[in-house]
Amino acid sequence: MKKFLILFCCSIIFLGCSKKTVPSKPNYTLNNNNNNNTSSNKTIDSSSTTSNVTDTVANVSANTVMVITDGYGRLLTPQQNLPQDAGIKYNNLQLSKGFTTQERANLQARYHTIPPRVLYVPQQYGLSSLKGNYYIYKKKFWYWKKADGLYYLDEKYYL
Repeated sequence: MKKFLILFCCSIIFLGCSKKTVPSKPNYTLNNNNNNNTSSNKTIDSSSTTSNVTDTVANVSANTVMVITDGYGRLLTPQQNLPQDAGIKYNNLQLSKGFTTQERANLQARYHTIPPRVLYVPQQYGLSSLKGNYYIYKKKFWYWKKADGLYYLDEKYYL
């Protein structure tokens, strides 16, 4: 009888502690100019968002670090999206070279992620040392500035 009571208490505690509580996702809908959605869902008016987005694109690109090429060789930021005052001209064919499969496997095994290959870093975020200008991405990866004005991942990560 004692064993049965202990088993019953342990099973109740186990079942009570194993339930996960996950909050429900908010339900947002996009409301066009002509549609009047009277549901209780939160709505976002598309006319107000488009004007705000176009105004802030130029300001955001001048003050943020942008990924030019990811680890797979895909160009994520074209030249026309870079700030005009940077004056950076790059060769798309040279930048489209990604990591080899062995280098990607090495990065995935060591760092559990595949970092971007080339970055654009505004001047105020770049650091300098005796070796040259550098930037530390996500407090883990070091990027070095080359002659074209872009920052390239240090080779010690993928060798």
